[in-house]
Amino acid sequence: MRDIFNAIIVMLVLAATIWAATSMATAQQGLDYEPARTASGAPDLQGTWTNATVTSLERPDQINKLVLYEWEAELWEAQFAKFFGDNDPSDPNEGAPPAGEDVGGYNTFWMDPGTRLMRVNGQIRSSIIVDPPSGKVPYHARYRRELTAAIGRVGTAFDGPEQRPLGERCIVGFGSTGGPPMLPVLYNNHYRFVQTESHVMILVEMNHDVRIVRMNGIHRGGNIKPWLGDSIGHWDGDTLVVETTNFHPGQSFRAAIRHQIVMSDNTVVTERFTRIAADQMRYQFTVEDPEVYTQAWRGEMTLRAAPGQIYEYACHEGNYSLPGILAGARADEQTAAVNAGGGKE
Repeated sequence: MRDIFNAIIVMLVLAATIWAATSMATAQQGLDYEPARTASGAPDLQGTWTNATVTSLERPDQINKLVLYEWEAELWEAQFAKFFGDNDPSDPNEGAPPAGEDVGGYNTFWMDPGTRLMRVNGQIRSSIIVDPPSGKVPYHARYRRELTAAIGRVGTAFDGPEQRPLGERCIVGFGSTGGPPMLPVLYNNHYRFVQTESHVMILVEMNHDVRIVRMNGIHRGGNIKPWLGDSIGHWDGDTLVVETTNFHPGQSFRAAIRHQIVMSDNTVVTERFTRIAADQMRYQFTVEDPEVYTQAWRGEMTLRAAPGQIYEYACHEGNYSLPGILAGARADEQTAAVNAGGGKE
């Protein structure tokens, strides 16, 4: 029995040694990669990239570690696939309620969030956030309450179009898909990078937003607040560093199914883009705002090269659905008034 026990110990030690060596090797990923370069000599980041992943911004409450084992990832991904399979009818309109009833949301036929957890440096990640260690956005108590209140307002505020989410109004994408930070949502997780010596353009598939990074520039005055913030960039070796601030007040609350963030127009987001392989780009970001957060928080993702081109995301909710949403709210108010009056018009 002791021999068997000793053999098991040896196998475990050997497995741990192999895992540690593999981790060290993957941590060096990209350090020896020589990227293609533009005419000006800068690393060429151009192309279409995707950040689609099963991994969410914050770590689920039932998970207490950043890095998962392969068997844990397989189980998680299988559960995710089963959920999508169970809610993906062959006919995308199958099961739709009769006209005039609550149509609810999309079924999974229309979604494309990815199928795998995020891999970064060869590690399988349970959250995009890497710091703080909890994998949670470190809000001050006041702003956590504000986040809860903002989520509540989305479901109850129908007095005018300005109260509805920006994605619903077709102004910017849902959540923080346009960024920064650029976070994955349920579908349309592609980005197109185009470079010149003086500018980098990032075209966001979701809602067809465009962010222009001015290289070696200075921030505009604080009274100019673009929807996606004011971005300036510089090269740190082969890494593109982008600093963004002066966010539009309308972007203070960013809501998507898989992440919700409270930010201010004074929040500073610093992004780092490093090409680590022909088909991979490391994306790191730090979010700072002492008023909103108890500490700066950081996240990491791997952007993967995507074939083909991005087609226009033609958003029609703002043209058609929004008037219907507001009209429905007025109809509900009229019905409530009639009922309150004893059923008389």
